[in-house]
Amino acid sequence: MSLFVPKFDESVVVREADAEVVGQAPTTVRLLADSSATGGALSTQRVTLTAGADGAKPHWHENRVEMFFLLDGAADILSGEDVLTAGPGDLVLVPPGKPHAFAAVPGTGADLLIVLTPGIERFEYFRHLQRVRLGEATPQSLLDVQDLYDNHFLSSPAWDARRA
Repeated sequence: MSLFVPKFDESVVVREADAEVVGQAPTTVRLLADSSATGGALSTQRVTLTAGADGAKPHWHENRVEMFFLLDGAADILSGEDVLTAGPGDLVLVPPGKPHAFAAVPGTGADLLIVLTPGIERFEYFRHLQRVRLGEATPQSLLDVQDLYDNHFLSSPAWDARRA
């Protein structure tokens, strides 16, 4: 077993007013701390979804654990072939290689703290998603950067059935 020791000297403090906001309802992402700010320890963002809104399509990470902590509301979370519903205070950790996705439960919004560890520069990934939403980049362009962001898309019949 190897031990990763992050390299940074000062505490990382991100005030809500200073967080970069990407997107707007139905999906708002607050970029909190990227890997470069945490010495590679983690990347974290807060995602707020309106009732029933999609957060992320099914995907997997080769080298990262993804943590979902539900601050408020209710979210459907895909973990492998299982779709579970998380409520306030619930924590879900998805290991590397396991397919996952998340969305607000229909009729309910969701507010989630999401952490990837070890960290990877992800802020530009969320900016890229915003360019896709605005029509400034194509959805295909996301496939071209899967390795760069360790974000590999796939299909999931379990997720499709739950979200239909």
